[in-house]
Amino acid sequence: MTQNPANAVVFLFSDIEGSTRLWEQHTAPMQSALARHDQIARQAVQQWRGHLVKGTGDGIHAAFHDAGDALRAVLQMQHALAAANAASGLPLQLRCGLHAGSGQARDNDYFGPEVNRAARIMAAAHGGQMLVSQAVADLLAASLPEGVALRDLGAARLKDLSRPERLWQVLAPPLRSEFPALRGLQATPHNLAQPLNRFIGREQVLPQLQALVAQHRLVTLLGTGGIGKSRLSVQLGAALMDRFPDGVWLVELAPVQGGEAAPLRVAQALALVLGLKEVPGQALADGLDSFVRDRHLLLVLDNCEQVLPAAAALAKRLLRASAGLSLVATSREALHVAGEATFAVPALSAPDPAVRHHPAAMLQHEAVRLFVDRASAVQPGFVLDAGNAAAVAEICHRLDGIPLAIELAAARVRALPVATLARRLADSFKLVATTDETVAPRQRTLHHLIDWSHQLLTAPERCLFRRLSVFAGGCTLEAAEAVCADAQLSSQSGLATLWAPPGGRPAGAGLWALSTDDVAELMVQLVDKSLLVLDQASGRYRMLETVRLHAADRLAEAAVTAHADPDERTHLRQRHLAHGLALAEAARPHLGGPGQADWLARLDAERDNLLAAQAHAAQSPGADAGEAGLRLAGALRAYWTNRGLLTLGLAGIDAALAHPEAQAPTLMRARGLFHAGQLCIFLGRHAQACQHLEACLAIVRALGESAPMAAALQPLGTVYAALGRTAQARACFEEAVAAERQLARPHQLAAALVALALWFAQQRQPDAAEPLYLEALAIARAQGDDDAVATTLLNLAMLAIDRGPWRAAVPSLCEALPLIQQAGSQPLTLGLFDLASALAVAAGHAPQAQRWHHAAEAVRQRTGQHREAADAAFLAPWVARLQALPASAPVPADAAPEALRALADWLRGLAA
Repeated sequence: MTQNPANAVVFLFSDIEGSTRLWEQHTAPMQSALARHDQIARQAVQQWRGHLVKGTGDGIHAAFHDAGDALRAVLQMQHALAAANAASGLPLQLRCGLHAGSGQARDNDYFGPEVNRAARIMAAAHGGQMLVSQAVADLLAASLPEGVALRDLGAARLKDLSRPERLWQVLAPPLRSEFPALRGLQATPHNLAQPLNRFIGREQVLPQLQALVAQHRLVTLLGTGGIGKSRLSVQLGAALMDRFPDGVWLVELAPVQGGEAAPLRVAQALALVLGLKEVPGQALADGLDSFVRDRHLLLVLDNCEQVLPAAAALAKRLLRASAGLSLVATSREALHVAGEATFAVPALSAPDPAVRHHPAAMLQHEAVRLFVDRASAVQPGFVLDAGNAAAVAEICHRLDGIPLAIELAAARVRALPVATLARRLADSFKLVATTDETVAPRQRTLHHLIDWSHQLLTAPERCLFRRLSVFAGGCTLEAAEAVCADAQLSSQSGLATLWAPPGGRPAGAGLWALSTDDVAELMVQLVDKSLLVLDQASGRYRMLETVRLHAADRLAEAAVTAHADPDERTHLRQRHLAHGLALAEAARPHLGGPGQADWLARLDAERDNLLAAQAHAAQSPGADAGEAGLRLAGALRAYWTNRGLLTLGLAGIDAALAHPEAQAPTLMRARGLFHAGQLCIFLGRHAQACQHLEACLAIVRALGESAPMAAALQPLGTVYAALGRTAQARACFEEAVAAERQLARPHQLAAALVALALWFAQQRQPDAAEPLYLEALAIARAQGDDDAVATTLLNLAMLAIDRGPWRAAVPSLCEALPLIQQAGSQPLTLGLFDLASALAVAAGHAPQAQRWHHAAEAVRQRTGQHREAADAAFLAPWVARLQALPASAPVPADAAPEALRALADWLRGLAA
């Protein structure tokens, strides 16, 4: 929305007082009455030029350009509803609040502190009452409707807001004008401390929790240390004040010691909060029962994990004693009390540091808003701008959106530039600390915070906890069993020496042996204790990165303590590498066939683990590590190419080739050089590709390996063509075709035929190129190789566009497009958009030509791809013609999937 002259949007919130009771007592009349209310509200907002943001159950949230329009809409709603009430006999009392301020618009909704303030103003009103903030009163000063006045109600400290708000009541006879004292935070007894800083984020979480508390009398917030359970529980308690007239009480259990006396200590902590004194001759638990029996109140039990049995027993007893009692608990694991609802508290949303973000767009992420708020508190004048946006994104991502970690990091801005903080956080979390002696010791550093949770684990739990740190991107249960169970390590690793005995028995020196069954059971326990997170949709387990690094430290300590060779960490890395290699080699044959999409998805899920496995291979000594690194890099080359992650793939291959044990002129090294050359071609690094491929060809010729020699000839010919060595290029292509015919390898023959045909097309010899393309297409179809089919169809389309008529290219593109959509290949997507742009130029469709060219450039920039020399040469004259066309409407900023769908519609239109 365009903001009004006061640089503010006017927000309206309304709600029907007592709607729950009305629904219970007058269900049928309430249905029709609420429908009338909805119609009245929509008409009023529309008539006074407002924007209906959303319905809020029995009310609305709307936004206006002008405060006068907002007030007139409210008055119209109240008058129309009063008339409808008189006709139906069912009184709906509408309370309304207006506030003006800036709001962040996103997804047809508004977010931010001023929006929250408007909602709180409405919540302070009674049914029939209309309240406006000082900001709205100032805007209305000279434009109040005739007969309408404002009554000053003074400053009010509203629920959960640090700054008091001066409120004004709208007086509009004959509407009701006299009401009881405002509803607010002061009306409900509580012991919630006024927050020292702003509560950031959780816009979606808080409403979910409020609804959960309405449905369940015990709600437990689960999560690892620092995730924000305590702050969220206090915020939730403040938000629920109106529901509990007898009070909202926070009971902090972190200082309570466990052991046999824990039940008494927990009861004493609660009694102290409630002001309940022990009566001689009466058990304290009985006194608590009597206190809560006839009261409607909410208890927040914070940090239950270290006294879990005692907290659970007390919660169960109190819930039985009072029907009006509700409990919110925070814990690493559930209380396991009947009727309990659990809620896993998520981390704050954080931006992807690999994507460039505009500072304003980054503020959509909760973690960024928290960092900026806390950093500006310690360093006045700190703002998020283009200069520090990338560093802030890296910090928030590195700290996994964990609120405590972000707050501790932001406190360092006083002494360190943000860029320096981001760089040092990449290696260590030691800077994430505080010297505030009033903060609990376990919260003074992130390390201590997580270590506090770690100390509560049993010995077997600690063992699996540290071993799981070897997984960089989470894991499935099967992967955890394969890598972390001692039986699996013993039978599959080929290592004779074990650092822990089988059977799940203590192994000495603080170690523990785990069976496969142990792993499955312990995974469940670590999830219960919030040190491991289970994604129900994917079935994958993961640790927050901060937690994983702590577990890795424990693994390193265990390796030093064990005095075994190989030590626990080395052994686990070997098994992790073997597991990743097995997956990659199993996937490789399927990355060009019918099951391609499923295998690509599996590799996507394991990407971080595969990168970690490559790093393990590069950093580990020995011939086995050198060979495993080359095998893994080769197995993943097709994946990196398909996903457009070319630089990432090349870095892995280069690291494998640089291993000291990978320097001998073996077939394995030749394959590594071949894959490196292929990726260099895709990246446009032709000189580097030439070095790799010539070295590869020299090795396989010396070894007398005809099949690898034939495979190397084709990309080497492509490089020669790009470097202007035309005769050498043709010789390579023709030798490759002859060799593949002799070897009788259909897939490789099709690729060699396409390469030779492309050379003829570059030389303006289409009649020589076309039969080679058609032969390759027939082979690819017979093999069921969708990637090869799509590649050949694109080349046939390019030939048709180049020599005309352009319509001859349409059938090939129509057939290729769904194959490319299904595979998700980034190189093929780039080629498709390039050809579509040229086709649109040839057809005289300027807007479409600009759209497909824009989509192609977006793919190229996102993936870092470079067009092959033949493709670039074909495209150049068409781009020149496109730039000479008259300017059309702005080009849509499509994402690739939307652009592909639009392209499919356009091609069908041409085909028709």
